Amino acid sequence: MSTSNLPISPDDHEFVIPKKLIKVPADMTIWEKSEAYFEYLGFILALNKSVQGKALTVECPTSPVIENVIQMLDMFDEWITEIPPTEQPQRFGNKSFRLWHERLQQNGIEKLQQVVPEKLHRAVPEIVEYLYESFGNPTRIDYGTGHEMAFLMFLCCMFKIGAFTQDDKVAVVVKIFNRYMELVRRLQLTYRMEPAGSHGVWSLDDYQFVPFIWGSAQLMGHPRIEPRHFVEQEIIDALAKKYMFFGCIKFISKVKVGPFAEHSNQLWNISAVPSWFKVNSGLINMYKAEVLAKFPVIQHVLFGSLLPIKAACAAAVGKESCQDQAPQSSRSQ
Repeated sequence: MSTSNLPISPDDHEFVIPKKLIKVPADMTIWEKSEAYFEYLGFILALNKSVQGKALTVECPTSPVIENVIQMLDMFDEWITEIPPTEQPQRFGNKSFRLWHERLQQNGIEKLQQVVPEKLHRAVPEIVEYLYESFGNPTRIDYGTGHEMAFLMFLCCMFKIGAFTQDDKVAVVVKIFNRYMELVRRLQLTYRMEPAGSHGVWSLDDYQFVPFIWGSAQLMGHPRIEPRHFVEQEIIDALAKKYMFFGCIKFISKVKVGPFAEHSNQLWNISAVPSWFKVNSGLINMYKAEVLAKFPVIQHVLFGSLLPIKAACAAAVGKESCQDQAPQSSRSQ
């Protein structure tokens, strides 16, 4: 088993500034055998399991670090109010987003040092790079699943350095990730951000993917709500604040016009799947194929000491779920 599965010791661990290392499509085979791939996929699966059957309103322990991250995201949200969009003729890409992102880069290290205990400050220069990538590209003024992935890698790193513990898994999804979703939706609307790499009507969503995975896990075992219900407006409105999946559908309904089956064909097809369990497993397979196996997304992934590009152990490469390759602090108990 890889030593990276054990919680790292910040005192003697050598942190590095992570870099983009997947340069050409042929490098994808390196990514698919890397520790980073199995750590990340294991993290997604472990948190997926932790929120099965749990609504956003579930009672769960909230550590000081969880509260600190939420306060940091609240501050990033306040910056949107302080940096209003400029008047400009273009439909997409309001240039004020560049000012917002510049403020993020100017203040990111200081804000992250306020989030984690002082003994973890040595890790900040490495993990802050994932935070910078989490909210969109300031040059293209776009946002997509690669930026979402960067934030999830940030959260994964927070587990790896011990800032989050086993007890924080549910709160990381229902409190932090849900707050992040609210923030990036406001960024998308305020600065009219272009969808990054969207496949139009044939994509799951213009901007996000993982909230559909974790959101469908939340609905597993629900006594009344089935997948066919998520296209019914009354039920969408009633459950949008309780379940992440319905929150995603409500946002799509808010920003797109016309029949749902036309503007969101993939989701319309998913509404015919008989159970949330099948929706969830299908979305995980789709995520592997449509995000984790796509060079245009993975070329932007950052590799450092916490999510390294070196090959994972042979036993891990042969596993389908790779859940045991998640960092110990983010594994299911």
